[in-house]
Amino acid sequence: MMFSAAGKATSRCVRQSLMNHVKIRKYSISNDLDKSKIRNIGISAHIDSGKTTLTERILYYTGRIQSMHEVRGKDQVGATMDFMELERQRGITIQSAATYTQWKDHNINIIDTPGHIDFTVEVERALRVLDGAVLVLCSVGGVQSQTLTVNRQMKRYNVPCLAFINKLDRTGANPLRVVSQLQNKLNHNAALLHLPIGLESNLKGLVDLVEEKAVYFEGDYGSEMVFDEIPKEMRSEAGERREMLIEAVANADEMLGEIFLEERVPTIEELTAGIRRSVIQRTFTPVLLGSALKNKGVQPLLDAVLQYLPNPTEVDNYAINNDNDGEKFLLDSSGDSSKPFLGLAFKLEAGRYGQLTYIRSYQGELSKGQQIVNTRTGRKVKVPRLVQMHAADMKDITKTSAGDICALFGVDCSSGDTFVSENSSSLSMESIYVPDAVISLAVEPKNKNDVESFSKALNRFSREDPTFRVHVDKESKETIISGMGELHLEIYTERMRTEYNCEVVTGKPKVAFRETIMKPTVKFDFQHKKQSGGSGQYGKVVGRIEKFDDESENTKLEFIDGTIGMNIPKNFIPSIEKGFFEACDRGFLTGHKMCGFRFILEDGAHHAVDSSELAFRLAAIGAVKQAFEQANPCVLEPVMAVEIVAPNETQGAVMGGVNKRKGVVTGTEAADEYFTVYADVPLNEMFGYSNELRSLTQGKGEFSMEFKRYSQAHPQTQAQLADAHSGGGASGGSGGKKQKGKK
Repeated sequence: MMFSAAGKATSRCVRQSLMNHVKIRKYSISNDLDKSKIRNIGISAHIDSGKTTLTERILYYTGRIQSMHEVRGKDQVGATMDFMELERQRGITIQSAATYTQWKDHNINIIDTPGHIDFTVEVERALRVLDGAVLVLCSVGGVQSQTLTVNRQMKRYNVPCLAFINKLDRTGANPLRVVSQLQNKLNHNAALLHLPIGLESNLKGLVDLVEEKAVYFEGDYGSEMVFDEIPKEMRSEAGERREMLIEAVANADEMLGEIFLEERVPTIEELTAGIRRSVIQRTFTPVLLGSALKNKGVQPLLDAVLQYLPNPTEVDNYAINNDNDGEKFLLDSSGDSSKPFLGLAFKLEAGRYGQLTYIRSYQGELSKGQQIVNTRTGRKVKVPRLVQMHAADMKDITKTSAGDICALFGVDCSSGDTFVSENSSSLSMESIYVPDAVISLAVEPKNKNDVESFSKALNRFSREDPTFRVHVDKESKETIISGMGELHLEIYTERMRTEYNCEVVTGKPKVAFRETIMKPTVKFDFQHKKQSGGSGQYGKVVGRIEKFDDESENTKLEFIDGTIGMNIPKNFIPSIEKGFFEACDRGFLTGHKMCGFRFILEDGAHHAVDSSELAFRLAAIGAVKQAFEQANPCVLEPVMAVEIVAPNETQGAVMGGVNKRKGVVTGTEAADEYFTVYADVPLNEMFGYSNELRSLTQGKGEFSMEFKRYSQAHPQTQAQLADAHSGGGASGGSGGKKQKGKK
């Protein structure tokens, strides 16, 4: 590329200033910093889109780390944010990790999140406390299954985002196709802020459509940004794309819309301000380009984070006033120290020095040694130590204020708890959405001497991860762990071995089937009567069970007291409700939980002497059984949205494999040498699919899946579960012979 003399002079000036900036290595994050100069961002994406590599480059260019390392740890070091040994071995992110850095006098708190659906709660709780996000997309893969999940999570918590199309250096890179997918699949009003100068192995730099100039990344690791005129052959396309950008922002922002209607070209400042306003309102998504691995496009992304994503004062955060019927209360995020403190504990982690509680401050100040109240338990706790996190490293601080993310030591709590000053214990934050577990596994320590370590590990993991659940089966007395997928549970059994030196043996994975009814309404009239000398037991319940109309509610249960008068004294109603939920814990068809209907109590009868809470609880259980037998019961199974990417020549074999596993193909896409299949497949049929796909595609295929819905199980599956239950076998394959857990 030939540069003009003026261009060279400008380039040298820019190059030197950036080199000086990268050399900054000392970090002194001030709590007194203007809140407008704070950004709390998360980096989220589908598996292998380059989130952790991007974070590594951000930390390097901002001077936070001295050298960059690759995700899979080929140099025996590994990426900074993947500090767990298992993460470095497998080359994946398992836990979200927090850090802080500086760019152009702004503090940026960053949370790097996992991409696997099995660890979706890590993304969920990160987005719950962040003010903005960077949605990373692969320039080849585009919008994939986990991208859809992350997009839903951002929408749930109203998080503004930038899109960053990564991996422009990959063969088959097509950023225009990805932008189209953002618009059509995710319904984003999206437009490019950059154009690539070259693609794949010819990627040289970017065209900045806002500033109307070319940007090149030179020097060691691309740390020098060199600006020049847009190449002649790209000026026509750049002009068209800039017009499309202005039109997209004008559709989202009223002020820029007026300029557009006046047929006046907005200035750079007017366009930048319009983009910022529309991003904060979530009406526009700017799309940036780059290749983190090849060190291109990261600095412009950092500039965009400062320019377009909101600071803590620009986001409305609400607390719930529990003393006033749950009324929402707008918090003051300005950092005013006179306001009472309020913060949300969004993540727990067992550190070297005890439990580490990550907390986002929303109002007021928190100082070391201060007393705060856990609004869930009502317990007062003293803050013994306050730290800022940089992956696994920490730095002691004396205080934190609204907008900051830090961590506390020695505070006993659960994920999602709210901490407040002593004088405002009636306020609390909305907790974090936690999806239901879809897979279970029976586990026990291989060595009986490891029972204590086994219990400690399970207790710690269930506190840290709300999607990891533990219970003991009442009949088999086995310890059952439940989670979001095979990988999820496999990681935890591996962590028991590596972190607690506790080898475990596991049973066959068990899918979380459910039972429901097919008839819309079934009436019940059940009398429980027992007389065996002395006072007896008597309780009668009359009513109906109704199926929910909406299929999305087929995992819910509801109890309604519709009684009038005193045929059933009101003090017995809670016992009837308890009996209903107890009956639904273990279904009569296959032994799995029942759901998808409401229990409506209409009438009944009691006896002055023989009626008791026990009698009415047993009457409710009997009523559920009576109605269930007449309601045409069926089994529901979790259905997964599966996305498979494989070479074109294997398409027939892959499609045949999906059909064999009772899958329903919902769509296909073809791009160059690879094709993508979207299918809905029962989770029970997906065990062992990774090995099958490798075999069918000579190791070139890959797949991902996420929970989509519960649907009626295949008749053959239902018959097998019913036979296993009636025969006393282990339903769903949870029992039987145990085998050694995977390593």
